[in-house]
Amino acid sequence: MYDFINEIKNTIEPLKDNIYGPLYRCSLTLTDGTFLPCAVLQSRERLVELAKRRIKEDMGRKGTLNVPDPYGSIVSSFVSNGNRVNDYEVRSATESKYAIPLSLLSQIHGETTMGWTGWVFKMKDGKVFSYGTTFRFEFFQLPENYSFADVVEVINHSFVDTSGAVRSLRDIRPWEQDRSGVFRERVYFICAVDGLE
Repeated sequence: MYDFINEIKNTIEPLKDNIYGPLYRCSLTLTDGTFLPCAVLQSRERLVELAKRRIKEDMGRKGTLNVPDPYGSIVSSFVSNGNRVNDYEVRSATESKYAIPLSLLSQIHGETTMGWTGWVFKMKDGKVFSYGTTFRFEFFQLPENYSFADVVEVINHSFVDTSGAVRSLRDIRPWEQDRSGVFRERVYFICAVDGLE
């Protein structure tokens, strides 16, 4: 089998996650030629341990689920939710152009409002673009003909209004912001693999 795991571990700096461990954001090409531009390699061991812990907590009524069948709900969450890729179906893995580099991610500070983080990326040519997310920071859309290497400044808690001016999100009510021009998070796939701790 192609050793894409060590190649990715040696070339991509992972996101640190207290629950799932290191998350390696990449692109995958599957054995049938399907290209997935946004994928996360994560630890299979940590995922299994999390599922076992959640089952134990909720079956002992120490958990937070208040449903008639907590066991079924937890199993459903782990086996039937999300976008998953089998590791044995991966032919190759490379960096994803949709993964914001950690050096930029570390400059995005906190929630702007409850459930929303907004910021602006200023590019080398002076153009500015609104970005925002409700929760996920793994992958984002890109303006045409730009890459994250073009970003020269992160302007937190801001957006670009319809006139092209950068405005503070704290000066307006969240529902007043037109989010149609905001670059948002992208759908991604998860590939749980052995050997990522």
